[in-house]
Amino acid sequence: QVQLVELGGGLVQAGGSLRLSCAASGNFVSIAAMNWFRQAPGKQRELVGGITNDGTHYANSVKGRFTISRDNANAKNTVYLQMDSLKPEDTAVYYCYLVVFVLVGQPRSFWGQGTQVTVSS
Repeated sequence: QVQLVELGGGLVQAGGSLRLSCAASGNFVSIAAMNWFRQAPGKQRELVGGITNDGTHYANSVKGRFTISRDNANAKNTVYLQMDSLKPEDTAVYYCYLVVFVLVGQPRSFWGQGTQVTVSS
């Protein structure tokens, strides 16, 4: 089993910054990818961006404003989402999504519990 713990989020004014973190622990061999999604009220969940061993990728709507990084030191297995120049349209529940390699079988995926980000105008 794999556990994901998300921290961060909250209320910020437009133009401000927030940082989210997502820490993974449990039984897995290694991490294939860590991604961030968000879901605004009445909208579908959308991919914000992600990080693999090959690098990072971002949705066009957040490119240049959001930065995803990863901390593997001491098996922390934590991914961060630094959000700058926030806009009211960034308001959503943010979820981390982890894909891991396991000893037996296909890679498995897990969702974090979600954290609310609210940007006021």
